[in-house]
Order: sequence, then C-alpha cells, then structure tokens
Amino acid sequence: MTENEFVSLLTLQHIPHLGDGSIKKLIQHFGSATAVLQQKKEHLLKIEGIGEHKLQSFWDEKYAAFAKAELEHIKTYNITYSCYTDDDYPQRLKHCIDGPVILFQRGNIQLNQRKIISIVGTRKITSYGTTFVEKFIEEIAPFNPVIVSGFAYGVDITAHKAALANNLQTIDCVAHLLLIPKNAEQSRQARVYRG
Repeated sequence: MTENEFVSLLTLQHIPHLGDGSIKKLIQHFGSATAVLQQKKEHLLKIEGIGEHKLQSFWDEKYAAFAKAELEHIKTYNITYSCYTDDDYPQRLKHCIDGPVILFQRGNIQLNQRKIISIVGTRKITSYGTTFVEKFIEEIAPFNPVIVSGFAYGVDITAHKAALANNLQTIDCVAHLLLIPKNAEQSRQARVYRG
C-alpha cells in the first residue's frame, strides 16, 4: 500500500459517522480509499447505506490533516499496522463485516497462529472476581494461550496481570484513535466514531 493510500484510509477512519463497514463498502465500490475521497456527493449517495448523515463532514479538510499527523506518529513510534486486505490481517476478523479497517500494533503479535482467549468484564471487580480470573488463567496457562483484554480497570487489567504472572503473551486492545485531536469538538466526534 502506498503512503498516499494509507493516509486516505486514515482520513476515512477519522470522518464522523463513517464506520468500518461503510468504509469497506465504499472502497470495494470505488477501488481504493484515495478514489473514495475524490468522489462527488451524488456518486457516494448511490451506494447503499451511505446517506446524507454519513457525509455531513466528508469533505472537511481537518480529517486529512489529522491523518497526516497520525502517520508521523506511526513513523515516530515504530507502530506497525495491517489493513483488512493484507495477508497478515487476522483471518478471524476478515469474516466480520464491521471488523477494523486497520489494526495498529507494537510488539510481536501473531494473531493468526495461536490459541487466543479474550477476557473482558466489569470495571468494578470484586475480590471473588479477582480470585476467579487469576485462578482461571493459572489453570489454562499450560495450554499457552494468548490473553486478550481491553486494558480497562477491573476484569481486563486483572487478566492482563495474571497473564504476565503466568508468562503468557497478553494483547491489550485499545478502542480509540492513536492520537487525540487537539480540537475538543473534533475529539468529541472522534470518540463518537471510534469509541
């Protein structure tokens, strides 16, 4: 994927009300993220599920500027990524219509080759819940699974710590943008879209 196409894909991800399923549908129809961003409104409205509401901020240039800043952040912090069309994109997610268009990662993560178990739950975990999660992970440790959590307080962070205590790989999925927009309104819109 060219850098220009990647920036176009990042731009689409920042546009409020345009989710992953809609982005995939648009790319499939027009051939690339760059081509999608070059379309006139009347062409976009012909695509099923793409209405006026989703296109309210479509041509706002701040999303392209933010995508370029995000690309610099990716380069600076050596963040790797895979697009839903790439071979290394997780096979299990390829079957999800609304699976993420891009996955960002740091570290050695092999999502296609290992046993994976996701552990998420309440942020207000009880002492019983803490004991249960820790014991559960200790008991499944011999199977060497990858423990995936949302890295939130409570069950998620307990699972993460228990995985580390049992020498298991752990993956923390953070459901937000790589960069937080400086503009509060843009930040609010980004959270609505990605949060």
